[in-house]
Parts: sequence; C-alpha cells; structure tokens
Amino acid sequence: MSDSEWLAAAFESHREHLRSVAYRLLGSMSDAEDAVQDTWLRLSGADADAVANLGGWLTTACARISLNMLRSRRHRREEPVGAPWPAAAEAASAAGAAGAANGTGEDGASGPAGAPANPEDEAVLADSVGLALLIVLDTLTPAERLAFVLHDLFAMPFTEVAAVLDRSADATRQLASRARRRVRGAPAGPDRSADLARQRQVTEAFLAASRGGDLGALLALLDSDVVLRGDAAATPSGRPAALRGAAAVGRGAVASGGRAAHSELAMVDGEVAIVWAPAGRLQLVLRLTVGPAGKVTAIDLTADPDRLAHLQIAVLT
Repeated sequence: MSDSEWLAAAFESHREHLRSVAYRLLGSMSDAEDAVQDTWLRLSGADADAVANLGGWLTTACARISLNMLRSRRHRREEPVGAPWPAAAEAASAAGAAGAANGTGEDGASGPAGAPANPEDEAVLADSVGLALLIVLDTLTPAERLAFVLHDLFAMPFTEVAAVLDRSADATRQLASRARRRVRGAPAGPDRSADLARQRQVTEAFLAASRGGDLGALLALLDSDVVLRGDAAATPSGRPAALRGAAAVGRGAVASGGRAAHSELAMVDGEVAIVWAPAGRLQLVLRLTVGPAGKVTAIDLTADPDRLAHLQIAVLT
C-alpha cells in the first residue's frame, strides 16, 4: 500500500466521527460534508508523519474549519418541503388552519469524498441528534456552540477546546457553562413541577396519537370545545385562522401525522410544547393548553419567523 493510499484509508476510518462533530457544529449535512472534505485537503497538504495522534489532529482541524464557517456564513432560513401541520388539517376539515464518491478539491488534490447530502438522510440524522438540541445550538454564538459540542458532546478536554478557540481554558469553561444553561433552560421550581409533569404527559400523548393516526386517542385528549389557532404564517391562506371542536381538530392532527413523525417535545418559554424542525430548522411550534380536567382546551400554532426567533427553546430532560 502506498503512502497516499494509507493516508486515505486512515482518514476514512475517522470520517464518521468527523462528520458527527461537524454536523453538530454546523447543523447542516451539506456544510458538514464540506468541512470534512476541507479537513481531508488540509491533511493531504500536511506532514502526516509528524502527526502523533491522527484522530485528535483531524478533530481539531475539522473543528477549526467548522468554526470559521460558523463565523463567516450568513444566517439563512431553510424553506420547508411540503405543507405544515395547519395545511394538512385545513385540507382534512375544510374549516380552517390546523394542520448525504470520490472527488477532487479546488486545489486539485484528489482524495476521499463522502456521498452528497440527502434531505432524507439529514432528517434521520437530525432526529437522532435531537431536533430540540439542534434548535438550541443554532441560537448560541459560534464560540459557545463549539465549546459545548466539543466538551459536552464529544468529551474533548477544555485545554484542547481552548486551543481551537484561541482562548484560555477558564474562558472556554465559561463559554461551555453559558451554553449548557441555554440548552437545559432554567429548572422548574417545586410549585410548577406538577403542572409541567401533567402538561408533558398530555403533550406526549397528543404527539403519539398524531404520529399513529389514532383519532380515538386524540378525541379522548381533546376538550369538546377545543380551539386551534394558527398565525398567518401557519395557514395556507396567509391569514390567522381558527379551528373549533374536538372532531375537526382531531382529524387535522391525524392528517398531519407525517409532520408529527418528525416533531419533538421541547421547552418553549418555560412550557412543554411540540416543535417541528425539518433538519433542525425550527418552522412550527404547537403549544397545548391543558385544563383542570386534563383535557386540551386550546392549541396555538406559531410559524411566523420573527416570533419563532424570539422564543426561548430548551431541551426537555
């Protein structure tokens, strides 16, 4: 085996790890693949014989490339494919709104390249990472995100993370701590624990019934006079709309089962809610109001980008 073949094989043995790191840092499979390929180009131009720990060297290089990409790219909102929950519900009820080959780099250096980003693969990967986590990571500064991902998710020592960020270890610890608080959110006080537990139980049951298309289970959860309201961005008509009654809301939830399959529970402004975030890009939030009898009395759908950007999202633990 030639030196170049050995180097390519060694790189391939680390590819999946590098892609995992880059994806959590960048939140995009296509960007992650670019970062991994740039890491290969950097390795192919380095003196590999002088690298004592190839895995550590590659992780550090990939993290630095990802950090530069985070700092330089412009925020862009991905457009969802297909209609959101409210559109499916509207179609069902006719009443309102509810419902990653080989390649060559630019410098001519040939080497291993992964498969191109595939939307379905990215959706699966996002689900495995956790949609709520990806949403929260997207709200962090590049330095906070890198410190949290490398230390908390990949157990990289703070001294090594600090070298990537070009900061002191103490400053890097503070970045990770600040990010950790954002990810976990503020803990619920004893006075709210019982309410949140009930809200979580009902919301989990609603999401499970929607995923399974179980109209009977949905009707058992919904108050007979439940009202579902969607903002203008959540409806096909582009105007705020409302859907009333358990039967109509239940049918809409069943019709939206495909979206429910890629939704997840999260803490939104301190309350348990359902988030729909294709590939980790927040597009829709469903907040359920649970009455004293344990029935859902209201559902509020938020899809307006400005309103979504101001929501405080945290991972539900």
